[in-house]
Amino acid sequence: MHFLAIIGSLRKGSYNRMTYEAVRTLLPEGVSIEEAQLGDIPLFNQDVLDEAVPAPVARLAEQIAAADGVIFISPEYNYSVPGLMKNAIDWVSRLPDQPFQDKPVAIMGATPYRLGTVRMQYHLRQVLLFLDARQLSRPEVMISFADKLFDSEGKLVDETTREMIRTELEAFCTWIRRLTAGAEALKKSMT
Repeated sequence: MHFLAIIGSLRKGSYNRMTYEAVRTLLPEGVSIEEAQLGDIPLFNQDVLDEAVPAPVARLAEQIAAADGVIFISPEYNYSVPGLMKNAIDWVSRLPDQPFQDKPVAIMGATPYRLGTVRMQYHLRQVLLFLDARQLSRPEVMISFADKLFDSEGKLVDETTREMIRTELEAFCTWIRRLTAGAEALKKSMT
């Protein structure tokens, strides 16, 4: 099984980038993950899209399509989804074969504040609902007070949070298997 991580921050010292690094160490056996590159995606402009799909957008769409599941790992900016991530979603959502259609997705986020990205996750879920992505509802990973959970080298040292991430990753794998089995059974019943 292969996942794509979409990280909502470009900052090297981001708690969400640190969370991604923790995810990489906590993946169930047989699961791999790669990070989507969002930094070179231009601001969405329909005029540009009418001419041609920019190469960074095409790359992201191909990565999403090829992944068994997508994990969003993001901070909360101004009570919502960071512009970087929303811009990337807006681009790929306008493509003829929109890659989030029926794609399994999971969400997590980290912040030094109390609410643990709850508002960002709620807004992202609304966007993904419109795109017909198949969202994992629970368990949820909303990491509060992240500044106390990572060491000076960026390693997640809080075992409770590590277990929370591990549990979501295992549930995500189970969710993907259920969706795949259901799609195969439906296809079989229609033949």
